[in-house]
Amino acid sequence: MGKIIQFPSIAGVEITTDAEGRFNLNALHRASGGEKKNGPTYWLALDSTLKLIDEMKGKNTEIPVFTAKGRNGGTFAAEQLAVAYANWISPAFYLQVIDTFLAYKKGTLQPAVPQTLPEALRLAAEAMEARDKLIPKAEAYDRIATTDGGMCITNAAKDLQMRPKDLFAWLQVNRWIYRRPGGGNWIAYQEKLQTGYLEHKVTTVSRSDGSEKTVEQVLVTPKGLAKLAKKVMPIVA
Repeated sequence: MGKIIQFPSIAGVEITTDAEGRFNLNALHRASGGEKKNGPTYWLALDSTLKLIDEMKGKNTEIPVFTAKGRNGGTFAAEQLAVAYANWISPAFYLQVIDTFLAYKKGTLQPAVPQTLPEALRLAAEAMEARDKLIPKAEAYDRIATTDGGMCITNAAKDLQMRPKDLFAWLQVNRWIYRRPGGGNWIAYQEKLQTGYLEHKVTTVSRSDGSEKTVEQVLVTPKGLAKLAKKVMPIVA
């Protein structure tokens, strides 16, 4: 992917971007004050946000939203989405972000760089450590992809060292799963079923009155888990 790029700080919080120029929404959230209600997970789950992401996907080949794990991880979004997210948080924060972005593009702001040799060595050591951890884990997931059997999304999140709600949100934003209007169960997109990343498990359970009902559950296959691991791993040099 390329290394993390350090962007000028906003409200004392360093804003990172990835090699594709996507901005760290988690850092923007902290810069805005870090109120739980303003977290990027909530914004990404909105219908208006999903429509905006779909519109961007239709016009660009780049992935507009990407989630990376690890010390330098977070949810990274294209500039248009980052600005939209800031506007959703508050008009005042939106103006602050816009002013910073414009100043940076004009060259009147400079990205943060290590000010001392120890700090530079620490950052280099962190990048090397993340890279060393990445390689064996990626190979392990490649081996898992050849095994049989799927797992529920909650257990997949545990394997990926993510909160289940974050994985559900990522899968929804990136069009792996969806819910029908008025429906409660998650459903896998046909494309992800065809590629073998997801599968449906149908179970018949008995109600207390003796009747039966059919319950459908989305499972992540080993192949899908390997794919997700590579998408949410840290972005390192």
